[in-house]
Amino acid sequence: MHWVVTCCLFLGVLPIFVTSSLDFGYHNTQLLEAYLKNINAAYPDITYLHSIGKSVEGRDLWVIIVGRNPKTHVVGIPEFKYVANMHGNEAVGRELMLHLVDYLVTNYKSDPVISDLINKTRIHIMPSMNPDGFESSALTCDSLIGRYNTNNYDLNRNFPDAFQRNLAPIQPETQAVMDWLQTETFVLSANFHGGAMVASYPYDNANSSTNGISPDNDVFIYLAKLYADTHATMYTGTVCSTDTFTNGITNGFRWYPVQGGMQDYNYIYSQCMEITLEVSCCKYPDASTIQGYWNDNKAAMIAYMKQVHIGIKGQVFDITGKPVPNAIVEIVNRQHICPYLTNQHGEYYLLLLPGNYSLNVTAPGTSILKNIYIPESQNFSAMQYNFTVSVPVNSTASSVNTMCPRAFIQSPFTPDSDDGGGIALNAGLLPFLLSTVIMLLLTNQ
Repeated sequence: MHWVVTCCLFLGVLPIFVTSSLDFGYHNTQLLEAYLKNINAAYPDITYLHSIGKSVEGRDLWVIIVGRNPKTHVVGIPEFKYVANMHGNEAVGRELMLHLVDYLVTNYKSDPVISDLINKTRIHIMPSMNPDGFESSALTCDSLIGRYNTNNYDLNRNFPDAFQRNLAPIQPETQAVMDWLQTETFVLSANFHGGAMVASYPYDNANSSTNGISPDNDVFIYLAKLYADTHATMYTGTVCSTDTFTNGITNGFRWYPVQGGMQDYNYIYSQCMEITLEVSCCKYPDASTIQGYWNDNKAAMIAYMKQVHIGIKGQVFDITGKPVPNAIVEIVNRQHICPYLTNQHGEYYLLLLPGNYSLNVTAPGTSILKNIYIPESQNFSAMQYNFTVSVPVNSTASSVNTMCPRAFIQSPFTPDSDDGGGIALNAGLLPFLLSTVIMLLLTNQ
């Protein structure tokens, strides 16, 4: 496929090929973009391709959406996402994303499970968050070449952090993801890495009051263990010679602290539960291994996607029947750092294991406390329960949770001619950079 696409691109023609021709190898930015565009052209009814922004060097950050209504959110249909290749030299996840897209669209209507998943979920897949890094990376297991973006920042240390100030200026790729999170009501997510074989869950950072344990620790352990158990080998916890993980899972902070990580940002600031999936001992293995990685991860990737349908979902209405945006919907004794709010449609989604819970719904001038038993999900749908508050509520939804303590917000990246394009080496960042280098040497992550 590579030579066909390359020739077509050279001639200025968009190549048209059947989706089953996707080969098990690495696809550079041109090949990745061409393949996604052809998928979108071949399956316009269930896919939508868009760029959420640009990298430092101006490459598009492509996201392809797969779903029955791919272009817009539908009330009651949860939003799911996979992100890969935020470290440019960790290349396996990038290829897994392409093969996942291929598997979903080619099995739609022929496989009832995949058909139900697509019909009842809006699936966002981002093959590469760091295309510049990938293009500069080397085919080696341990090198850091290509890990960072073009401005030499680690994108998985670049997000606002709820536990300590992150001094690194927000990079274009990071800002694009942050903006993207404000446009969708994402419920569940995972991001793919390489250099280990483990499912890691929040928190990645902590303070003395949390010690790395989130209020949804039981759900995160369940999600991580489900992926590891369904994976061909991850569950053993001993796949890579350098690490041992019980059941193939770990709490991120207890493994090693990460300041400014993406999974904590998703969970704390965007109401989206995210885990980190390390899927290859070698960061950038030989292309001949890609098919094996796909075979090892395929069932786990599908099983994990289904979990967006556990727990409870619904809407909050006022006494006049209008949806109430920005209502707080929380579980008693499971309060989040940033309260979970309804979106512009009054929707809420809470991923929970089966059991008895007390839901507390708060809107201006009123509140509701409801004891509910949540069963196992059925037919790709969480339990549905709508609330009606006893007063009319006049409010408008905001993309930012104004009740969230955003004490540690960074400035956007602005290149400075005196610092070589913005590579921060001031006294405030030196300890952070030194600790990051030491951590990478110790963990090989």
